[in-house]
Amino acid sequence: MNLAMLKPGEYGRITKMGAIGPIKRRLMDMGVLVGEKVKVEKIAPLGDPMEVTIKSYSLSLRKKEAEGILVEVIK
Repeated sequence: MNLAMLKPGEYGRITKMGAIGPIKRRLMDMGVLVGEKVKVEKIAPLGDPMEVTIKSYSLSLRKKEAEGILVEVIK
């Protein structure tokens, strides 16, 4: 399952970074790392962008970026 598939209020743990190149580097610089817990806060009405919380700070990600982040759902 990828991050873009989570609904607002759901939590996930990042299992793999499928993004490559500059996008992967930018995400990693922002703290999006394997093993981190992520919560989807809200999704824009048209589905792009989505706001997530990682390491107690908020990030806004494009749906295409979120699709490259594989997660497992946690409760």
